[in-house]
Amino acid sequence: MSGPTMEMEPVEPQSMKKLSLKSLKRALDLFSPVHGHIAPLDTESKKIRLSHKISVEYGGIKGTGSQPDRPLGASAQNRVQKIADSSSVLALPGPEGSKAPKEDTHNSLVVGPSLQPKALNDVSLHGKSSTIISAFGSSERNLSTSAIMERIPSKWPRPLWHPPWKNYRVISGHLGWVRSVAFDPSNTWFCTGSADRTIKIWDVASGKLKLTLTGHIEQVRGLAVSTKHTYMFSAGDDKLVKCWDLEQNKVIRSYHGHLSGVYCLALHPTIDILLTGGRDSVCRVWDIRSKMQIYALSGHENTVCSVFARPTDPQVVTGSHDSTIKFWDLRYGKTMTTLTHHKKSVRAMALHPKENCFASASADNIKKFSLPRGEFLHNMLSQQKTIINAMAVNDEGVMATGGDNGSLWFWDWKSGHNFQQAQTIVQPGSLDSEAGIYALSYDVTGTRLISCEADKTIKMWKEDEHATPETHPVNFRPPKDIRRF
Repeated sequence: MSGPTMEMEPVEPQSMKKLSLKSLKRALDLFSPVHGHIAPLDTESKKIRLSHKISVEYGGIKGTGSQPDRPLGASAQNRVQKIADSSSVLALPGPEGSKAPKEDTHNSLVVGPSLQPKALNDVSLHGKSSTIISAFGSSERNLSTSAIMERIPSKWPRPLWHPPWKNYRVISGHLGWVRSVAFDPSNTWFCTGSADRTIKIWDVASGKLKLTLTGHIEQVRGLAVSTKHTYMFSAGDDKLVKCWDLEQNKVIRSYHGHLSGVYCLALHPTIDILLTGGRDSVCRVWDIRSKMQIYALSGHENTVCSVFARPTDPQVVTGSHDSTIKFWDLRYGKTMTTLTHHKKSVRAMALHPKENCFASASADNIKKFSLPRGEFLHNMLSQQKTIINAMAVNDEGVMATGGDNGSLWFWDWKSGHNFQQAQTIVQPGSLDSEAGIYALSYDVTGTRLISCEADKTIKMWKEDEHATPETHPVNFRPPKDIRRF
């Protein structure tokens, strides 16, 4: 007797097909001889992966737009190809084995200027995920792109070329150290003051002695010639400040008040006043005609050894052995600003004849400041490494500094580049230790320089007329970091 037959549920042919395909796939995975070959990439997943990789790797990059792609004509494609071949654009291709079509610009990373060429204004080259890095980039640079970024040029100004200076005349006549010099406004003569207590007047063109003035009983440390009157002013270690009438060649006024030696002297360019500074740590302001002391500008803690005057505020600027520079308000006789950038005595200062800035020299550095606020601009790019007693600058931006060791360095004012290092030679019969420069001054034209030295000579310098930029090239290396002190 036959038992009851159980009816089986029909199997769907589609599910059977799926099962067989799955089984076939597993068999292929296990036993296929090309098992090590990688399956072809899915283009959609490849797009997603590449765009994600670019966004993670190059975070500071902005997309160039989201305009849809348009088919390019044959002529447009030729133009694009020519521009791409001629431009210096560096393309970073995608991963190995990925062959991207030409239209998909998202497969390459373009490094170059972010501006589009004008010839492509009518052709859209933007893919949805295309990105362009500017060659100058953002401040947050990725280390992976630093090797291909353009090197940013230095912001430091390049120095102008100046011909080197040479010594063309040595004048000997003083019997002591020559401590001061001043030029006549007509540029026909100049005067020098010396430790032999005399003031000598010399002809600029020939270098011959014209006149010797006596009256001081100590060395003459400061000289100035008036541009408005026929007066010359002198100051010395004997505490005396004298006014000489050059028509009579004699002293007509003396200004009494300093308690010690007077080290520096300056005339105001517009007002008839005289400024003197000395070892009593005070800069005194004198009325030229009445011989009265207008102000005693006190505030320095040590010798006032350099001073200059300007027509506008700050009208008086002084430098001292206490390593500070002070700006003075001439209306009230009080300090406006104190600059404490130097670490050593400020023995010399030079006001630029055209620009609103000045330089100050100390044994630690030569610094440049702006006027009228006294903001620190920069240090000169080399260190003379000696006590700098004198400095001068001309209209062409050539600054000269003279040191205690006889070094005479020439600088480009704009960049602070030291383009010449000269060494003075002592006159025969002097010791090598007497190679010291105490005063420097350019003539009115700025083409001749006079140095007053410890070997009792006066040396005159001029530019080498045979020098060219080819024979004396500028050897300039911009500083790596800009010091702000």
